[in-house]
Amino acid sequence: MKFLSENRKVRFDYEILETFEAGVVLTGQEVKSVMGGRADLTASYVIVKPSGAYILNSKIPAYQPKNTPKEYDPERNRQLLLHKDQLNYLMGKAKEGRLTIVPLSLYNKNHRIKVSIGLARSKKKLDKRETIKKRETDREIRRAFKKIKRG
Repeated sequence: MKFLSENRKVRFDYEILETFEAGVVLTGQEVKSVMGGRADLTASYVIVKPSGAYILNSKIPAYQPKNTPKEYDPERNRQLLLHKDQLNYLMGKAKEGRLTIVPLSLYNKNHRIKVSIGLARSKKKLDKRETIKKRETDREIRRAFKKIKRG
């Protein structure tokens, strides 16, 4: 499993409650662009409708910009392939309120491009401060251990 694109900011902004794996409907040139590591999931999110799940605001630029059709939209809505029971579960959780569905990463699995989506709850400002504080203390501990190992 090779990670092609990752949304790191989502782990800072949201508390991930559950994760799901979904396939993505892409065109040929989008597949080549994603395999080249050019996909961007930063501001994207997932909406769930009875007809299916869609990822919005994901940016996948054209593989060859000079050789693409004029109607190509790099930010088009892309359909996600989920089982019906997963779709119904996510629809119920999204309607419940205060929960968001966000894409976490794009990766290659068995020659197919998959997206990991997470059911998430927004973090409060205090939680974000705690995350920053924990990250800084871990960094200081690692520095102290390096000094001890060096002698």
